[in-house]
Parts: sequence; C-alpha cells; structure tokens
Amino acid sequence: MGIFHQELSQIEEAGLYRQLRTMGSQTGPRVIVDGREMLLLASNDYLGYSSHPAIKQAAQTALQTWGAGSGASRLISGNITIFRDLEKKIAQLKATDDALVFSTGYMANIGLLTAVAEKGDVIYSDALNHASIIDGCRLSRAQVEIFPHRDTDALEKLLKNGGHFRRRFIITDGVFSMDGDLAPLPRLVELAGAYSAQLIVDDAHGTGVLGSHGGGTAEHFGLEGRIDIIMGTMGKALGCFGAFVAGSSELREYLINRARTFIFTTALPPAVIAGALEAIELIAQEPRKRQALWDNISFFRKGLQDIGFNILDSTTQIIPILVGDSHRAVRLADDLMEEGIFIQAIRPPTVPEGASRLRITLMATHTRKDLARALEILGKVGKKHNIV
Repeated sequence: MGIFHQELSQIEEAGLYRQLRTMGSQTGPRVIVDGREMLLLASNDYLGYSSHPAIKQAAQTALQTWGAGSGASRLISGNITIFRDLEKKIAQLKATDDALVFSTGYMANIGLLTAVAEKGDVIYSDALNHASIIDGCRLSRAQVEIFPHRDTDALEKLLKNGGHFRRRFIITDGVFSMDGDLAPLPRLVELAGAYSAQLIVDDAHGTGVLGSHGGGTAEHFGLEGRIDIIMGTMGKALGCFGAFVAGSSELREYLINRARTFIFTTALPPAVIAGALEAIELIAQEPRKRQALWDNISFFRKGLQDIGFNILDSTTQIIPILVGDSHRAVRLADDLMEEGIFIQAIRPPTVPEGASRLRITLMATHTRKDLARALEILGKVGKKHNIV
C-alpha cells in the first residue's frame, strides 16, 4: 500500500476522484473516448480551428522550415523571427502597443503576477478567478484582497481603504471559465481610473469569440485600448497552444527581464507559433465562424432553459448545468456518456462546495442536429436524476 492510499480513498469517497479519459481521433465535434464515438460538448476549441486545413498547413510548413523545436529559451537562442510576427498580430487584435508570448496560460498568469506585484502592493481578485490567477496572486509578494464575484460595490470599498499601498492591481477573468458569465468591465475600468489601479483581464475564453472582430471581452464592451494588461491564450478559440500578455511596450520589456516563467523555459515549437499566426488571420477572414458559434449558443441556451435546467448567469459558449452534489454530477456525466454525449462533471476545488455541475462548451462546428439530439438526451438524463 502506497503512501498516498488514504488520501486517494478520501478523494474518492467525497466524489472528487479524477481520472484521465483516453481520447482518440477527433472529427469536428465528434471524438473517440475510451474507444467509443461521442458527441463532444467539452472542448475549448470554440471555432473548430484545431482541425482547420489552413492552420494545419501553416504548422506543417513551419515544421519543415524550422524543425520540431526551438532548442532553447527565447533569451538564449530560441527567439526565431515568427515570434515577433505573432506578437505584433496579437497586439493588433487586442488594441495594445505590444505583446509577449508565453508557453501556457498558467505560465503567463504566474509570470505576470509575480513580476508586476511586489511587497507593498495589493491585488484585488474576483472570487471566481481561474486557478492560475489564484496561484499567481499567492506566489507574488503582494497583499491579496478577494472581492465577491462581480461585486463592484465591494471592490470599491476595498479600493477606498487601500490608499496606503504602493501599487494597486485589479484582476478578473473576462469570461469566467466555469460560470460562462462576463466580468463587469465598464465599471471595472471606471474604478481602476478613479483609484489609480492597473486593470488586468484574463481573456482566455473571450479571445476570438467576443467582439465584432473577435478581439475579445474589451471589444465586446467597446473598451479597446482601455485595459492596462490583457492575458489570453492560443489554446482555445485559436485552436493551437500557448498564451500571451498584451499591454504597453514597456510592460513587454519588463516581463522579458522579470517574468521567470518566460525567462527560464524553452520557447514554443515553431509549428505552434505558425499555426497561431494563421488562426489570427482567419479570425478576421471568417466572421461567419463566430456567428455560427453564437447561433449555436442562442439555440442551446434556450433549449436548456425550456427543459428547466439551472444554467446560472451564463451568456457565452460556456454553459453550466448546476447539479450541486459531486456524486450526482458524476453519475449524470456517466449516464450521458452511455448515451454518446461527452460532458465533464466539474467538482470542488474547481468550483465551490455544493456547486458541482456539468460544464458544456459549444463549438461553431456543432450542427443543429447535434445540439437537438444533445438536448433530448440531457432532458431524459436530467429527469432520471431529478435535476429537472
């Protein structure tokens, strides 16, 4: 018996045990899971770009040109020319002066927060921010103040009492990854200006999805150029991998010199960078993809509400079905898999105690037939478990 046996048993008894599913080939919104074909309703590939022919071709060309890997960190010898091409494209998409590419979204948030926030500073963080933000706050030497989810009145009270801090940062997800709701960015911009705070927005789930040009949450609210720092990823709507921090040119230079998760890691493979470059081009060229996604969102949200599911305050492609109990959420997900629908049960600590849920994520490539079938099965399984 190993040293972790007791802890694993406790995790399982609490209904919080996690296991890896073996994913096979994926064709659009269909995927092979543990050897069976299923309709995929649990992917962040919102525009279906991970299998886009032009993106795959761009990655293949870069592979032939540059090789399989970058060979070193960017500060050593891994800084190939297309990194700057991508960073300029990101800055253009985000309406910022410049940008810096990181290896993952987690590394971007950790690197950013530990670099910019120091002892004597304060970070005001939304209670439902992503785990990478939470960990970045903890690892920084700044004081961390948590305000209730989207509660700008509570945030203002904290700001009023925080005049003694050297620097102040407000950080929030743009689209919250488990609830699918939006940060109140207009009010946050006002508060940041009124109290001389820097506003940081994690736009991982908004980039490529929100805004008339896919610029993200800031564009959606008409706040282009008014967000101090924006983090985003290439691994969601862009269908690739990696992440970025966008902001001023001075911020970029500062992070190059201070962000440990940038300095001390091998640069991303050239094929990944080339794929992301192509994806940003396609976001501008294919507005119909984005419209198809939003058409699917409208159809599916209405269908879930008509059945009687509690989808919280979701207004985006991330749609939770609140279940409550962890064990029940797992049973629901298992029954859906038996019916050929792949949706993950989300449990603590990812969400608060008593807030376990099914987390649905929609794609532009889902057909109306796909979604109608999913709604029918969800309704049947929901009634079986007394969720509706």
